[in-house]
Amino acid sequence: MSQAVFDAPESATGEPVGRIRHPAIAAVGTARNRANWASRYRARLVATDIVIVVLAMSSSILVPHATGNQLRLPFIALGCALWLSALAVFESRNSRTIGTGATEYKAIIDATLVFLGVLVIAALLFDTNVRRSDVIPALPLGLGLLLLGRWGWRQWLRRERTAGRSLSRVVLVGSPGTIAHTASQLSRHPDAGYLVVGSIVPDHLVDGEADETGDERLFENLVSVLRLEDADTVMVTSSDQLTPQRMRRLSWQLERGSHRLVITPSLTDVAGSRIQTQPVAGLPLIHIEAPNYTGVQRLVKRIVDIVGSSLLLAIFAPALLMIALLIKSTSQGPVFYVQERIGRSTQPFGILKFRSMIVDADAALAALLATQGTEGTPLFKIQSDPRLTPIGAILRRFSLDELPQLVNVLRGEMSLVGPRPQRPAEVALYDNTARRRLAVRPGMTGLWQVSGRSRLGWDESLRLDLYYIENWSLTADLMILWRTFKAVVSSDGAY
Repeated sequence: MSQAVFDAPESATGEPVGRIRHPAIAAVGTARNRANWASRYRARLVATDIVIVVLAMSSSILVPHATGNQLRLPFIALGCALWLSALAVFESRNSRTIGTGATEYKAIIDATLVFLGVLVIAALLFDTNVRRSDVIPALPLGLGLLLLGRWGWRQWLRRERTAGRSLSRVVLVGSPGTIAHTASQLSRHPDAGYLVVGSIVPDHLVDGEADETGDERLFENLVSVLRLEDADTVMVTSSDQLTPQRMRRLSWQLERGSHRLVITPSLTDVAGSRIQTQPVAGLPLIHIEAPNYTGVQRLVKRIVDIVGSSLLLAIFAPALLMIALLIKSTSQGPVFYVQERIGRSTQPFGILKFRSMIVDADAALAALLATQGTEGTPLFKIQSDPRLTPIGAILRRFSLDELPQLVNVLRGEMSLVGPRPQRPAEVALYDNTARRRLAVRPGMTGLWQVSGRSRLGWDESLRLDLYYIENWSLTADLMILWRTFKAVVSSDGAY
């Protein structure tokens, strides 16, 4: 995907700064085509939903003892109309949510449940011949196909955006620092569909000017940049000069050109489930719920850890025995390697691993880190590690050396999902921000493991770990476990 990166505005003229051209931009069509990509995409979703809903509702025909022929077709038609209406009412095809995040999937599930509720209520209020066999096959089949269909279209949309199509071209308005931060965040998530193409610093344009004069200069520069860059979205970060009155006039100006106005608060890495908006006295208040690591949520996570680790130990028992025999027969030393790690609330524990290195490998770690130039960061990873045994290299590639940590999970020292536990020497390098990692149990796998594994540096790994801690949910754990399976199978980013 083509990207534009902004380090800081070069001047106060309103000209786009830090602009980087990419060949993929040539693949982007005219401004009208770009403005209509969302409409065309929604039309595809509507067509797909209609086909799936009709097929699902028609599945009752295949079930014996279904509704009589005289009522079957009207029932199918009414069911299709109600289901499709529910999908529209719950905005499952809203341009702000399609293509990214979990809101789109949640809207589909909510709409389907409401549709079921309407059918049940209708059956109770009216004397109908509708039987359970007319509904039971349709709902799970339809819901599964709807979710699968949206997932398929997301894969297509991701490829489109990688090729530079189906993007919203964005001009950032704000202070130099917030512009650089917002541009960096958007470039880190290209699947969100925002391409930053320009920026304006209103502080330099309107400082010391009367409102009307300052507004004219700001609007003239903004219109110039929008036209020059063929942009369709204005994203306001923050600026001392963007008063409430000026923001309102800015929104009026953007209405004339059908440009979208987006406001970004100075808060990042917060999941949508923790955000609630509330209009109070004309102010759009944003409520951020505090993360909760205690009570029922912590109990549920522990139950999942116990059940999951027990089942996995039973399933992998033959593999564990086979790996132990291979290690013992191919190199000298013990089968298992126990290393001190720091867990929740700085409590030390012994982490279990299959031995993948030569005996006394820890003695050479400091020299290898110094040679690699990473001795000052709390991420002691060695690329092309010479200490690995031939079997150990294979175990590391597919993360099989980590399997004994299921025992650590069962004992309560670790969790299936969480920040990876680190050595005491690594923890000693933590600053106050990094110590936030110790607020929860460490995990066998985590968000940064499925987002690049050993390829990621310390700063990016820490950011992903903190995002997981701040926004934990059981659904997120299940998704990370699924992505872990795919990452392990492909051995992506492992060393």
